[in-house]
Amino acid sequence: MKRKIIIILSVGFIIFMAALCIYYIVKADSSRWQVALGGIFAGALPLLLLRLKNNPFNILIIVSYFIFLFCSLFLGSIKSFYLHLNWWDSTLHFFKGIFIGCIGITLYKRWIPKYVRNDVSHWLLFLFVLSLSVLASVFWEIYEFVGDLTIAHTMQRGGNKDTMYDLICGLAGGLIVALYALVRKHKV
Repeated sequence: MKRKIIIILSVGFIIFMAALCIYYIVKADSSRWQVALGGIFAGALPLLLLRLKNNPFNILIIVSYFIFLFCSLFLGSIKSFYLHLNWWDSTLHFFKGIFIGCIGITLYKRWIPKYVRNDVSHWLLFLFVLSLSVLASVFWEIYEFVGDLTIAHTMQRGGNKDTMYDLICGLAGGLIVALYALVRKHKV
């Protein structure tokens, strides 16, 4: 079932982004066709999970990934929600912090055998989940910075202020999941 969902969502998103890419190439809209091209590659990433013998990510995480892509790439960049809704960027960074925190919990459960988990400190799990969320936020801001230097010049519209708000929102989202993992370690 999980395999079918990954294939359907990935192929559907790739087709959607490919159609947008062609449409914006014909319209000579260079910024939007580049976003759509990036969406094709981002939509194809989950197909790599099919190569894993035991995919650790549940359907909710996979669906959340595609919701994030749709909100970020299509609504945010192509439909200009980032320009017209001041809260859009911060909300997505907050969601990304939560999303990566959930991935952190999944990776913890995947990498730490069940019989060892009782001996793992609550605080170690907390730090792992929080650190992964913060690291993802830092990498995203580096991506935006490099993108502004080389291609778009529009990813960090607010400069340092935008970067700091984005990092704080990513931290806040990750902190919520890390606190959940801290309190509910035995249920995680």
